[in-house]
Amino acid sequence: MSEGSGLFEDASNFAQRFVLDYRRITEIVDALRVLGRRVVLTMGTFDILHEGHSMYLEAARSYGDFLIVGVDSDEKVRRRKGIWRPAVPELERLRMVTHQRGVGLVTLKQADDPRWALIEAVRPDVLVATADTYKTEEIQELEAKYCGRVEVLERMATVSTSARLRLLQLELAQLLSQRLSEHLPEDVSERLPDLMRDVIEEIGGPR
Repeated sequence: MSEGSGLFEDASNFAQRFVLDYRRITEIVDALRVLGRRVVLTMGTFDILHEGHSMYLEAARSYGDFLIVGVDSDEKVRRRKGIWRPAVPELERLRMVTHQRGVGLVTLKQADDPRWALIEAVRPDVLVATADTYKTEEIQELEAKYCGRVEVLERMATVSTSARLRLLQLELAQLLSQRLSEHLPEDVSERLPDLMRDVIEEIGGPR
């Protein structure tokens, strides 16, 4: 790898920046270290990219010279957040992250990856995470085995993606109940808002 590599250009260069194979990522990191680059790793869903995501990625990048971002696969997100997430499919989320200033490389975190597999592959100088990601003892283990240090950042969005989607669902439910109430008996229409909320919870709406 040379300084003229597409990984160092301002353009998104998705074909070069998206690396699925963790072994290849290890090779790239080794080459970066030969060049004297300080490697930072962070991970997340990055669903419906918003200002908070951009601020978070920019802050993560400030801890080193080259930022690697692990993006959760669709299946991994579904298992954690329910069948209606993610709102944006993984390939589009990967592409959007590469368009963020300072992102050097992206990869996909699969649902059945071994625990901390990407962290072990990268062995970052700095691992950046949000406050609720790791327990104190996990941070101690990570710093002892896999990375130089763990830097914990507070979430930077005033409203999370999950909260935005939940609000949208409730607004749609209210609108639907209003429309249906025009054609249903009064005792049924009065129960519709609560019924719609129950349905959203039942089918595993965003949390």
